[in-house]
Amino acid sequence: MKLATFSLDGNTTWGMVTEDSVLDCGASLRAKYPSLKSLIAANAYAEAAVAATTARKYPLGAVNWLPVIPDPAKILCIGLNYETHRLETGRKEAQHPAVFTRYADTQLGHDCAIVRPFVSTRLDYEGELAVVIGRHGRHISRDSAMAYIAGYACYNDASVRDWQRHTIQFTPGKNFPATGPFGPWLVTADEIPDYRRLKIETRLNGAVVQSAGLDQLIFPIPVLIEYVSTFTALAPGDVIVTGTPGGVGDKREPPLYMKAGDQVEVEIAGVGLLRNSIVDER
Repeated sequence: MKLATFSLDGNTTWGMVTEDSVLDCGASLRAKYPSLKSLIAANAYAEAAVAATTARKYPLGAVNWLPVIPDPAKILCIGLNYETHRLETGRKEAQHPAVFTRYADTQLGHDCAIVRPFVSTRLDYEGELAVVIGRHGRHISRDSAMAYIAGYACYNDASVRDWQRHTIQFTPGKNFPATGPFGPWLVTADEIPDYRRLKIETRLNGAVVQSAGLDQLIFPIPVLIEYVSTFTALAPGDVIVTGTPGGVGDKREPPLYMKAGDQVEVEIAGVGLLRNSIVDER
């Protein structure tokens, strides 16, 4: 099942995505499940499927895509989680995942414009797999971690590199407005029997700039869930952004930063294709 958050005529709703259309399930279920996050929390996928049978249908291009989960309580991003990226940054091997946070109001949807802030020209792409949590949990063991996943989506953790490096803390460079594309939709976990078989690819203006298998994660998803759930309770709708492969623009010679007019795509086979243009801040 593919589920998405989107707007129609200025009204936010959610629904199911088919091969060529979007079904507005929120229209009939909004009183009970006002958001996709609330549907996930209730584990009410069967109700969504029933609602889809009578829901109004829209072409994929007729909706305004919003972040899959516009209002997660937590977005936990993992840094340096592919060996190719660790090596290109010159960082030492680590015993624990590098974790930083992104704010929910920095996110945007598929086919929306990433905004390059006027204070920097060093806007970089980071194609990643996002994991959406489906159950409350704390101290989750890696052996049971996969049962806590609602589904998967594409993410672009676009980074303002000079602001990321003002200090040892990543937060400023990771939280400029409209720099966190998330979507287009969530693919429920039952559709992905083994995420390690998936391939992620980032393209800038059609050229492949990142390519890797999800089996290359240094800290696999169960380890990430075990680790982060030790220091914070996880809740339905929380997002873990699992890290980016090597090939980031900042480490190329010469550097390859995104600029106005560019188009960036993050594609994960079996999950989806997230596409965004770049505009300058006004």
